[in-house]
This record gives sequence, C-alpha cells and structure tokens, in this order.
Amino acid sequence: MQGLHLTADCYDCLCDTKLLQDVAILGNACLKAVADNGLTPVGQLFHSFASPTCTEAGVTATILLAESHMCIHTWPELKAVTLDVYVCNFSADHSEKARALMNDLLRLFKAEMVEPHTLHRGLMLP
Repeated sequence: MQGLHLTADCYDCLCDTKLLQDVAILGNACLKAVADNGLTPVGQLFHSFASPTCTEAGVTATILLAESHMCIHTWPELKAVTLDVYVCNFSADHSEKARALMNDLLRLFKAEMVEPHTLHRGLMLP
C-alpha cells in the first residue's frame, strides 16, 4: 500500500476565471493533464456548485485513477484552489508521474502563492 500523496493549497490564482467556475472546462483540463502524464483514468465526477443565487460557485473535479486519484476544489470568489494527487506504488513506482501531474496543475492555475505538502504513505515493504 505504499504511495505518494501530494497536495497543494493555491491562492491568488491568475488563470482565466472560467477554469475555476466552468465544470466542463475544468473537467477537460483535468483529463488532459492526467493523460499527458501517463496516468490511467477509470472514472470521473465533475460537479458545479453554481445555483441561481450563487453564480460564482466553485467546482469539484475528481478523477479515479488506476494508480489512485486526483481531486481539485475551486473557490472562484477567493481565486483559490486545492489540489490532491495520490498514487499507489504497489505494482510500479508512479511517483514521478504524480509529481509531473501536480506541476502541470500548478502551472494551469498560475497561483501567486502555493502551500505544497508531500506525504509518503504506507510502509516501505521489500
């Protein structure tokens, strides 16, 4: 069950506001980033929190990967995003793919301030 879990809290994102609000735009960008980095999507859920009374609502994008998962939550009213990339390294080491995906996502949102975290999960069994 050993794996690599990367997270980043992104503030003052300078990307196009549509990326933070439009479920289709964000979903397509996520699928492209996953494919570009050699990870395998096996399921997805993209949800907009917009309503008639809240048009600047955020979006959640989750992609279930054969290697584990990727999840993004946006707050357009704050120009903020949280990123979560986790890969299991049971059958192969996917750590570099996870790092590359996280770097692509960070470039996508163009955050002025990023608080990154790295967590090595599970025991390092032989």
